[in-house]
Formats: sequence, C-alpha cells, structure tokens
Amino acid sequence: MLNQGYAYTTIIGPQHHNQTLLSHLASLYPHSTLQAWQHNLSNGEVTLNGLPATGTELLTAGQTLVWNRPPWIEPDAPLHFEILFDDPHLLAVNKPSGLPTLPGGGFLQNTLLSLVQKQFPTANPVHRLGRGTSGIVLFAKTAHAASRLAEDWNTPKIQKIYRALAQNIAPRDEYEILTPIGLVPHPRLGQVWAATPTGKPSKSVARVIARHQATAATTTFAVTLHSGRPHQIRIHLASIGHPLAGDPLYAPGGLPLQNLPGLPGDGGYLLHAHHLTFPHPLTHEQINLESPLPPGLRITPTPGCPRSLALGDRGVRRNPQVQ
Repeated sequence: MLNQGYAYTTIIGPQHHNQTLLSHLASLYPHSTLQAWQHNLSNGEVTLNGLPATGTELLTAGQTLVWNRPPWIEPDAPLHFEILFDDPHLLAVNKPSGLPTLPGGGFLQNTLLSLVQKQFPTANPVHRLGRGTSGIVLFAKTAHAASRLAEDWNTPKIQKIYRALAQNIAPRDEYEILTPIGLVPHPRLGQVWAATPTGKPSKSVARVIARHQATAATTTFAVTLHSGRPHQIRIHLASIGHPLAGDPLYAPGGLPLQNLPGLPGDGGYLLHAHHLTFPHPLTHEQINLESPLPPGLRITPTPGCPRSLALGDRGVRRNPQVQ
C-alpha cells in the first residue's frame, strides 16, 4: 500500500554555497544517483525557495530546499506494539524487532512513532532503538515530562539493561567497556558510528549470562549502559571481540565491515532493551519496567551468574504505586 508521500525540507548551509543543486541532492540523499535525481527534478519534485528547480542552480546559504517525495510502498515491518506502562505523563511500549522507532531509510508510516501517535497523539519518544533491536521504548506525553527525562537520561538516575547474543565464548564474566565512539569514514556509507580513539567517551558494563557451545560459539550478555552513543552496545561488544551474532555492520574490534552483506539497518541479530528503571519525572516515584525476552534470548544461565540478571523473562513489572 502506498503511503502519503513526504516533503523533505532542508536549509542550505554555508559549506554548500556555490555547489550545484544536482550534486548537492546526490550527496544529501546518496541512495539515488545523479541520473535518478535529474529524473526527480524533471518531474517537478524539487523546489528551491518555493520555485521549481532544474538542478543547474548554484546554491546560496540560507535557501530552503524541498524534495516532495511522491507516495511509495514502504518495506514490510511488524505493525504492532505492547503497552507496558501508561499514565497522563508517560507511555512505555514493547517494540518488536524489525519495526523502526522513527521515520528514515524508506520508512515513514511503518514506524513505532506513527503507530503510537494514532492512539496517543501527544506522545514522543525520549530515546530510540535501532530497527533490529526489540524491547522497551519510553515516550513522554507532555513537554515537561520530556524535558525532565532528557535531563536525567544518561545519568545514574536511570538504569538501562539490555540482553544481547554475541559471537564467540567470553573468557571473563564481566567487562567494563570504555571504547570511545565516533564517526569514521566508510566506502559505501560515507560515515558510520564506530570505535575510534577520537570518539566521545562511552561506558558499558557487560556481564555474562550464559555461554553456548553446542551449535555455534556464542555468549549471552546483560549489558548496562552508562552513556548513550549510537549503536553503543553493538560497537562496544564488537570492540572486545564479541560482535552481535548476525550483525550485518560491525566486525571484531568495533569497526564497520568494509563489504556489507546487507543494509546497515538490517536485523538478523538479537538485542533487547530488557529493563528500565527511572524516577517518574512528575511524581518522583521509582518506575521499574521489564519487557519479556524474545525466544532466542530465553536461556538457562551459566552456573554462577547473578540470579537477578539470569531471570528476567517473567514479563512486565510496574511500580504498583504508579497507575
């Protein structure tokens, strides 16, 4: 089914002054070639300062560029979610793997944001999960709740624990990972987030839940985030030699694969936002949310791992004082 199309609007920055519009479009939206963009221009899909554009224009800083993308058929995605918590200020949902949180990469209506706002028009996500990642996504229904949560999100006030299935057998039971994360060049993607000494400080703590040697050598981790960098868990586990099993983007060491087997947003891995604890931004009561684990992450723990981390497939837990 076709969606309603979308108008992508950008303001020309000073770094693009005197660049031709055609070359700028091809660099801004690299999914299409110069020839494809010339076709879009000929169809009248692009305007510059409100006037139809030909592609030969030399850009000036401050101009408004609009690409009126015609309706298109979006990629398939699971179009459902489960409500974990709901009050006048907040909403927490369980996102399935394969459903993008926000529009992008060909997705517009087949997103968690679109599905949620059909029922809760004022709800906006406080954070996002990658398309292949499942689990808890927290929404704020009011500007005040959003502001409070944004202030606290990457502080010790909020505890975020994920479950992940990674390649190879981990020799240690616990890892404190401090690998910096930043943008690095990539021959296909232009730039991509990865492990780099020039990146921003980042911290994760990964604890082994179970080791699996029967079929493929893998390790199940519980990972606590202490910062919020893009793709942090995927990069951090890869940086210690344990990329997520089935990850199409990251190799051991935390750098991207040069020859990608698919698109960067493709799934195929198991990463689940399992547990979220935070003070309610209005009532200040402690909220404890837990999302049921997907089948591939429901495992028997290795003897000796902490019981509180090994269990966790009991369903959703809520603070009974908050309705």
